Amino acid sequence: MKFISAIDEKQESGLRELMKNSVNHRIRIRAHSILLSAKGYAIEIIADIFQVARDTVSSWIDRWVQSGINGLSDMPRSGRPPLLTDEERDKLLELIKKYPQSIRTVISRLYEMTGKSVSSKTIRRLAEAAGLIWKRVRKSLKSKRDQEHFEKTEEEIRVLEKQHDNGEADLFYFDESGFTLEPSIPYAWQPVGENIVLPTSKSTRINVLGFLSIDMNFQSYIFKCSVNTDVVEACFDHFSEIITRKTVVIVDNAPTHTSIQFTDNLKKWEEKGLSVKYQPPYSPELNKIETLWKFIKYYQLPFSAYNSIEDLEDKLENILINIGKEYLISFS
Repeated sequence: MKFISAIDEKQESGLRELMKNSVNHRIRIRAHSILLSAKGYAIEIIADIFQVARDTVSSWIDRWVQSGINGLSDMPRSGRPPLLTDEERDKLLELIKKYPQSIRTVISRLYEMTGKSVSSKTIRRLAEAAGLIWKRVRKSLKSKRDQEHFEKTEEEIRVLEKQHDNGEADLFYFDESGFTLEPSIPYAWQPVGENIVLPTSKSTRINVLGFLSIDMNFQSYIFKCSVNTDVVEACFDHFSEIITRKTVVIVDNAPTHTSIQFTDNLKKWEEKGLSVKYQPPYSPELNKIETLWKFIKYYQLPFSAYNSIEDLEDKLENILINIGKEYLISFS
């Protein structure tokens, strides 16, 4: 049986970006097919999903194995000679990397350099063929953090994760997140020429505080009041009573976690087997529960959750109850 044996994290990320954002629907389908194949879906099943021939899916897999992401682009076809020479295409790619936020600037600079005018469609096509994609720019706090402190803590957390895997101690990640009737769904498959329109309105904020382990053991607390140190302290008090062995909890540096009131409890919780470890400032990626909040907001809350605050609360509670059962996340 032919399938993709394994893909690394970088490849999976690139495929998901193509699947969501590529302007070429054929590339979106091919990227999705490779992801399904890597999960063990048979060629026949993938062919049935996308209503194509079995040999077509087989050729997509072959091209992925041979050329990676570049192999998902359409093969060159016979026709008029290319507008740009190889050297000019290289200049174009350099311009795209230099001015990634402005296609118009790329077109203008390329004309100044070569005397040739190209369309935005041509630029997108050549950029995608080079493994680039037009997508949302991400914000980062990396420039503000102490990299040495970050790397040291990252290694310490790896050790704690191994202890967790070996049953020597438990490791949990703690954080809070808020949910309202303002949807957090950036992308969705929609018919050409039509838009999915979601209701949105101001609403009560549903605050969820949670403890999450890397093997998806999850304990959550829901509040409609403001989250202050009293609320966080109460959650840690309860959690310290239900742990069954030595436990370390990773937390960020929010004021409710660093206040005198909170830190005055650290010794009491340690006596019950619960230790608090702070992640470095500006290092949200070290707290894996952040992934859970995105997972819920972007992918798992159905559109119907935004009809009313009651619907939101009902759907959210159902997801929280089934984290680690029906809803699973891979942190690898």
